[in-house]
Amino acid sequence: MDDNLYLSVVVPLYNEEGNVKELHKRIAEACQKIGRSFEIIFVDDGSSDNTVRETGDLTPLKLIKFRKNFGQTAAFDVGIKQARGEIVVTMDGDLQNDPADISLLLDKMNEGYDIVSGWRWQRKDSLLKKIFSRGANLLRKVLVKDNIHDSGCSLKAYKRNCFEDIDLFGEMHRFIPAILQLQGFKVGEVKVSHHPRIHGKTKYNWKRSVKGLTDMIAVWFWRKYANRPLHLFGGGGILFSLLGTVILIWMAILKIFYGASLSEKIWPLVGLFLILVGIQLFVSGLLADIAVRNYYKSRGRMNYSIKEIIEK
Repeated sequence: MDDNLYLSVVVPLYNEEGNVKELHKRIAEACQKIGRSFEIIFVDDGSSDNTVRETGDLTPLKLIKFRKNFGQTAAFDVGIKQARGEIVVTMDGDLQNDPADISLLLDKMNEGYDIVSGWRWQRKDSLLKKIFSRGANLLRKVLVKDNIHDSGCSLKAYKRNCFEDIDLFGEMHRFIPAILQLQGFKVGEVKVSHHPRIHGKTKYNWKRSVKGLTDMIAVWFWRKYANRPLHLFGGGGILFSLLGTVILIWMAILKIFYGASLSEKIWPLVGLFLILVGIQLFVSGLLADIAVRNYYKSRGRMNYSIKEIIEK
């Protein structure tokens, strides 16, 4: 990291030719008002329009170009890894996030937070997008519990050291605060502006909703069982096996003491099936537990994050 660089602003771009120049201008103006050194990083996510050409005369700017469209999360990941600033700010490239709100994030961060997320409390999106977002936020509060209102808002600020051990996949950029919170980082939130899209088309669709739901479940698993997958799979396996055993014992009692005919009953098969499923789940839990241990050993770290060591 450059010791003299304070702020890195990372923006993924995908077919934003009508927004890119104005966006750069607003970011530069906002950063200049802050009065600290900064860099602007644009990541072109395989745009098929003139987005890259429109960045030709923009300065200061670091432009990273993908060979094809890899998705917003991949763009955030490479931009964050290329960032040199003490603070990394991420935002969308469609001018719906307001660069002037960067100062609000930084002010909140000065209160002792490691991550500050924007909250689009007055959204300027279509009704359908709002409905999907509300549903996703309700589900996220149940599964992820990251204590923020709007995980889908890309306008966020992070201390650079938050990303020392983080790689982003899928649609995980939405859940970065939740992932970092699991490691003990402190997450805050501020209300930010949200503007209607003027140029270009929204990239949000039902496919992204499905991907987001899948990643949400993955974050739930890591939050609850990342360090102890055997508790989930093994516990479920024991439960299924016990239920199957009870059914088989019940069938044996009916056969031995009451002379019941079991030839036309499905329950013996159900009991045997549950026992086999239980054994399979338990074995899967053991294998997952071994995989997690090897994961941490291969990275030279354990399943905890040390914030600070003080020597006196």
